[in-house]
Formats: sequence, structure tokens, C-alpha cells
Amino acid sequence: MELIIKDNGQVASEAAARVVARLVHEKPNAVIGLATGSTPLMLYRELIRLHKEEGLDFSQVTTFNLDEYIGLLPEHEQSYRRFMNENLFEHINIKMENTHVPDGMAEDVPASCAAYEQAIVDAGGIDLQVLGIGSDGHVGFNEPTSSFASRTRIKTLTRQTVADNARFFENDESRVPHHCITMGIGTIMDARMNIMLAFGENKAEAVAATVEGPVASIMPASILQHHANAKVFIDEAAASQLKLADYYRWVYDNKPDWQKDA
Repeated sequence: MELIIKDNGQVASEAAARVVARLVHEKPNAVIGLATGSTPLMLYRELIRLHKEEGLDFSQVTTFNLDEYIGLLPEHEQSYRRFMNENLFEHINIKMENTHVPDGMAEDVPASCAAYEQAIVDAGGIDLQVLGIGSDGHVGFNEPTSSFASRTRIKTLTRQTVADNARFFENDESRVPHHCITMGIGTIMDARMNIMLAFGENKAEAVAATVEGPVASIMPASILQHHANAKVFIDEAAASQLKLADYYRWVYDNKPDWQKDA
């Protein structure tokens, strides 16, 4: 696991965007896993800028999103399909038929989840997965104690996640869906590269536990310690509880030139 500590979330997101851009340049038909929420917004804005100003070409790229609420129509203002359309897809030259988000309105949820897993396999697997991290260490909607072998499935959200997401539903927890479809941790670990973004002091405890604590299902993101190619982009606030923060800075600053921004 590589830690990249930047002064703020904007600079960290720009560094993460360069990793995504390098992949797309090297493999134009890359398969990219995407996340929603406030954390990746700066990353998506930078990818849009790279497309519009530097010609980053997404025309052959395929995407798979981590999760979706159950019971929200794709056009619902808080659906993750709408989020992705409005914050990324409609601003780049990706083909909409190559973008995939779990079906929150599926009549047969288990069958829909199995089909989603198969679609990832059929696409050749995920080359790079974008992740955020919840204040309780969840990734996607894999809540604490989720199986490390789990695959795309239905999950019941914890009270903490419902409370954290209430800000998107006019701060009314009763309006937050309590169930979702999410890629499993096993699915995430199958990605050839994972990049996690975490910004702000409220993520510092989860980041420290993920990076420097034991690998345990109570802290789902900690499994990334066992991933062969995981990069964690954080700001100074999110790094505030790391014991080895100075070491991570030293390592990143002294990488050979060919490894920079990768």
C-alpha cells in the first residue's frame, strides 16, 4: 500500500487523476471502477478538465460503479446513476452504453447482482478501482464485518452510514434508503489497481486504522493492505493520526522519476 499525502484534497485529487489518465493513455479501452459521494468529485472535475483541455480520450473506456441505492429510479436526484451522469459522464466522450451502475430497481436483486459480476468478468476485469472510505471504514457499501470474500450483493446500511448520508436527503434520515446493492470486497480486491481518496479530519481515524491497524473485517478498508497495487491519496487532515506520516512523505518525495505520479 502506497500513501500519498498532499496539502489538500484538490492537489491529492489531481495526483490521483494523473494515475487514471496514465492508465487511459496506456490502455485506451481500460475498465475503470468508479465511486460516488462528495470525495471523488474533485477527481472527476480534474478528469473532465483533462478531457476538455488536454484531449484525454474516454471513447473506448468502460466503467462499473461500486453501488446504488435500492428503490431509487435512475433519474432520482440522489441516485448514483444520476450522480455519475451529471458529475462525469455527460462531460466526457464516454459511450453511455459502456457505463454500468447496479440496478436499484431490479425485480430480482440476486440475479441482477450475479449479472453485474458477470459483466465485469466479460469486460476483462477492472483495471483501476476508485474508492472512498466511510468514517467507519466501509468501502462501497461494505459495512463493518462484511466478508472479505463478498461479491456484488444487497446490503443493509448501518445507522452511521444512514446518518452520514442524510446530508444528501435534506438531513432527514427517514428519507435515506436503508438498502443498497454494492460490489463486494472480493470484487474490489480483484481490481488490478485500487486508488482510495480520503480528505478531512473526520476520515483520519479510519485512514489510520486502514493503513496502520490490523487487517480485520470490522475495518473493511484494511483489506487493502493485502492488495498488490493500492494507492491511498489523502490530505494533511486525513493524515493527522498516522504514526508514520513522515516516512510516507519521504518515500513519495524520493521516488525515482519513472515512478512519479504513479
